Amino acid sequence: MPSRLHNFLKRRKKTLAQTEAIDDGTMRTADGMPLKLALERALFRSRLRAVLLVLPLFAFLVITFVLPIFDMLFRSVEDQVIAEILPRTVVEIEAWDETSGVLPGEAVFEAIVKDMAEGKENKTLGKVARRLNYEISGMASLFRKSGRKAGKIEAPYKEQLLKIDKRWNNLELWKLIKREKGYFTASYFLAAADMEYKPDGGIGMRPENRQIYQHLFVRTLWLSGLITLLCLVLAYPVSYLLATLPLRSGNLLMILVLLPFWTSLLVRTTSWIALLQSQGVINSILVGIGIIDDDSRLQLIHNQFGTIVAMTHILLPFMILPLYSVMKTIPPSYMRAARSLGATPFTAFVRIYMPNTVAGAGAGGILVFILAIGYYITPALVGGRTGTLISNFIASFISGSTQNWGLAAALGMMLLAIVLVFYFLYDKIVGIDNMKLG
Repeated sequence: MPSRLHNFLKRRKKTLAQTEAIDDGTMRTADGMPLKLALERALFRSRLRAVLLVLPLFAFLVITFVLPIFDMLFRSVEDQVIAEILPRTVVEIEAWDETSGVLPGEAVFEAIVKDMAEGKENKTLGKVARRLNYEISGMASLFRKSGRKAGKIEAPYKEQLLKIDKRWNNLELWKLIKREKGYFTASYFLAAADMEYKPDGGIGMRPENRQIYQHLFVRTLWLSGLITLLCLVLAYPVSYLLATLPLRSGNLLMILVLLPFWTSLLVRTTSWIALLQSQGVINSILVGIGIIDDDSRLQLIHNQFGTIVAMTHILLPFMILPLYSVMKTIPPSYMRAARSLGATPFTAFVRIYMPNTVAGAGAGGILVFILAIGYYITPALVGGRTGTLISNFIASFISGSTQNWGLAAALGMMLLAIVLVFYFLYDKIVGIDNMKLG
């Protein structure tokens, strides 16, 4: 017994000695490690566990969001087609003075004949033809026609090539080849801004009858802003009812708000086609009750009106839910206190209730605006010529017959830059910290 007590006191004394301050004043743990170092290691292990927990999500975002954006940025300036398919021409045309006003020499024509013959054999000539056709109309047919005969052309190459097609006498073609011979180009961004290279080598606006993208950007921003405003006006009273009605009635109304999410987007859009078309339900009702004649049916679809109506209906729940989640947190006592201090119901609502919903309105507004600015299925089905957005052209350049991925990427990057500008303005005016979803 005394020996056990002696051993216990000895261990206790040793433990206390290790945890007390030693001569240099350093606090240590029971195992002799400095307390500061032990805390740093524990903090590092805690942070490492947190990083490992979010690492899968981070990797998912990088793969599905960040990398595609960088790939799109690269495609908007990348242009290796001419350098890879016309390598001999790129080398020989370097010595040609494009300001001389004369065609390149025989060596350049010989080089392009050999490059076309090789491209025809490798089935790559169509790529360079399509690339040059983006800049000068008719280049695709020129290269196809000349490529079929390139293998049989002999010296003098310049004379023989001009006999095949007089378009080889076009100085702008040779200037284009020399300008785009590098691995990067600014042509796609210039085209996206309705600009082009001038014959003197400078940069200027395209002729007015060929300026389309600036108008499309303005139309996209205008329609997206209008749709966002309409969604706010329509969603505010609905959200207020959801937040103030009794639980049973509020739940029933919430089911009606969420019901569109359970229906396919394509079904909702085609339903509006059935409602708005000339022989559709709305026009038939107006004719039936005598408001309009059968020969004067309203054009409610395949225009901006159709796009506004369909997209407002589709995006309305995205405005209702943020507003409702914020309104639900506003205590009813605020309004009662304002009324008790002499404010009328309207004054209390405008000066007390509405300022407390700014965060929800801002969250819903920026959500609806960003969704609207990128929509392309609904405008493609109901928009017609005047109701399509810039996103429809981006989708067409990616998957359509033109297959101009460079221009699509440039338009996409410009659209992304516009969204970031509006996001920055929103942060400066409202403050992103004030945006709440509940």
